[in-house]
Amino acid sequence: MELPERTVPVERLRLGDHACLESGDGESAWAVFTAYTRTSLARREKVLLVLDPDGPQDDEVVALLDRDGSGAADARSCGQLSLKRTPQMYLPDGDFHQERTIEAYRAEVDRAYAEGWSGLRVAVDMGWAAKAGIDSDRLLDYEASVAPLFADPLFTAVCWYDRRRFGSTLLDGMARTHPLRVTEHPGTRTDYVEILREAVSRPHPAGPARIALDLRDVCFMEAHCAWQLIDLAGSLPPGSEVTVRCGELLALVLRQLGADRAPQLVLDVALEGAAR
Repeated sequence: MELPERTVPVERLRLGDHACLESGDGESAWAVFTAYTRTSLARREKVLLVLDPDGPQDDEVVALLDRDGSGAADARSCGQLSLKRTPQMYLPDGDFHQERTIEAYRAEVDRAYAEGWSGLRVAVDMGWAAKAGIDSDRLLDYEASVAPLFADPLFTAVCWYDRRRFGSTLLDGMARTHPLRVTEHPGTRTDYVEILREAVSRPHPAGPARIALDLRDVCFMEAHCAWQLIDLAGSLPPGSEVTVRCGELLALVLRQLGADRAPQLVLDVALEGAAR
């Protein structure tokens, strides 16, 4: 019996997952890459982005990732973020050899482990295959052959297939070959966050306020929204309490952005279970 398709926000990927991303434009892909990078950096995992050589240059990539406060510049400086171009990993001598590529990724996993990171997360622009004329059967065979890499729980990968370069037949095959698919847009809940902002900022009776926010279903929050939540909680009268129930990742983001400086903000962290 065919298993149901498993589609998740990129922030829900765990170490050991292998997912594909189908996107029809670069802007949505970069939104996913940004969310993926921020999630990985917050978890002290190394991030390797393997990008098209004709795309944005390295400094531009870092600037794109840092638009929402991912900390990409600092991560690159300390070695937690690595940028490579697709020919380095797939076509170092102009030819594609899948076993060589698999060994190159094994070496990257070993390097991340030796450097002390808790895992390696990779995101790849697979447009190199279309440019190199790799046929669909060979590309599908390659994606199936990398399965042993994911037996190591230190490794996670997202393979981006641009619908402008690849046909529907190949994309359907990739959806079957990859255990997971990533949603084209990150799990941003802008309207929801704005409602929460209004709840925290609306006038309250004189004296301390008590507010409870359940954000367990929010897996991605833009940095400026998180800062707003922290600042607004901190602006409430002394003795007030804004209790935010959330997952581990959102708690990490809020703490990294200064949640501890607002004593009115209390994080009630729900541990992630095994189920998605």
